[in-house]
Amino acid sequence: MADDTDTLIMLVASLLKPGDSFSQAEILDALVNCSGSVEDAAERLAQVASSSKGKRVSMPASSRKRKRDTKLDAWLKPPSKGTSTEHLKVPPQKVRRDEPKPKPLSSASAKPVTDLMTILRPPPSSEKKGPPKFAPLMLSSPALVAEHTPCTLHHSILPPELACELFYTMLDASRAWQRNKWWLFDKVVESPHLTSFFARRTNGLDDDESWQEAAQYWYNGRATEAPSTFPEPMERACQIIERVVNEEMAKRKRFKLEWGDPDAGSPPVWRANVAASNCYEGSKESVGWHSDQLTYLGPYPTIASLSLGTRRNFSLREVVPSQDADIRRARTFNIPLPHNSLTIMHASCQETFKHSIPPQSSIDLYRPAHPRGTHPANPDIGSHYDEHGHYRVLGAATANSSDPSIAKPPPSPPSAVSSTGASVDAAIEPSNCRINITFRFYRPDFRPGTIPKCHCGIPTILRPDMKSRVNGETDRYWWTCYAGAQNDGKGCKFWKIMDMKSEGRGPCVGGLKP
Repeated sequence: MADDTDTLIMLVASLLKPGDSFSQAEILDALVNCSGSVEDAAERLAQVASSSKGKRVSMPASSRKRKRDTKLDAWLKPPSKGTSTEHLKVPPQKVRRDEPKPKPLSSASAKPVTDLMTILRPPPSSEKKGPPKFAPLMLSSPALVAEHTPCTLHHSILPPELACELFYTMLDASRAWQRNKWWLFDKVVESPHLTSFFARRTNGLDDDESWQEAAQYWYNGRATEAPSTFPEPMERACQIIERVVNEEMAKRKRFKLEWGDPDAGSPPVWRANVAASNCYEGSKESVGWHSDQLTYLGPYPTIASLSLGTRRNFSLREVVPSQDADIRRARTFNIPLPHNSLTIMHASCQETFKHSIPPQSSIDLYRPAHPRGTHPANPDIGSHYDEHGHYRVLGAATANSSDPSIAKPPPSPPSAVSSTGASVDAAIEPSNCRINITFRFYRPDFRPGTIPKCHCGIPTILRPDMKSRVNGETDRYWWTCYAGAQNDGKGCKFWKIMDMKSEGRGPCVGGLKP
């Protein structure tokens, strides 16, 4: 504050008449007695100079010699209790009898008092202000979701019994799911939720079951085994979701690099042939901001995300292109997703928006509307209560086996199982888990065998150029090395622009054919 004190002293000195000379200590004393008012201090000193007829009356020596705290906030604050203020008072000056006493300043003749903060406040910044920021917006209805995002929200998408059955099936299966691990900045990081992957018996377009054999997918730079097939409840749910997705796609604008044959003369056909599944347990398990990898989805995919279990918020935020960065800012949109709701991320969502499931301070427990029943038999996945009332994974002999594949029974198993397979008097246990199933269409022109490999010998991943758009569309994608996610964080920095025509991809809505 020393610089501020010097500034005030200079301001007082500039208001004095020529020839009125006072020391810094005297000016500072005047400022103290005038509560920091520059003009009052100058007026006081002028009276002192006038009363001495040009002969300046010196301030008391004790006032000049005493150790003083010259910090501005020290004399702006009111004195504390018990603190003497006698030393701050200026003693009355001796005036000769024949000298007229100075008239006190009237309120009419007094100059306006300058607010101290107008002097100390820094000048307004000359930097150009950016576009305004907006607070996050809660999209609580399907109409608001459709208005602000390239998504549609559908409540109660499945029959209630099927939604509960699928929730139980996936919740039981999640006991064997894992957390993804990958390298990031020379450290191994782990996803804060459980995840798994499923594939249909065919690619959804024909009856060729070689799709399963070719589905040796790579995830986060790591080779994986062929995924499990859709459990029977998931297959039934998928058929309903496919119908809704195709109805919505028929209402929307199509993009030129989107999958489709313009010469076919038929509405678009979207078939879900894979499903990425996630389990979020409790309020803290989450996933950060990201857009889904397009490696096998191709440009402008449509993804249908089914939510089962406890309600969680789904957040969306646009990636503002470089050419618009000076005129607008991205806004976060939060969508509450209750049990049995479907969010369709339509074409352009992965190119223009990032999404996340943020952690929450608290959540409401989900209480299923229907009790557990026997899950239909499936050779790949599923669990049920056998004829003895034992909870077991399909293929296991008994719940009392030491086999590690046997799942532990839930807290309250059903007391009996009817001859039709439905549980009798089964207890309904509340759950703090959210099951998310994202149904996706892996395009035939982006099959695993057609994905270019980097210098590390590992399939690359496809990324969109989210910062640049031409006429509102993203038209540039590139293949980039992703080996660093699993190779101790080391990759080869390979990348190249994707060329749909030279790579023999299509057909596309814009007329491109292989």
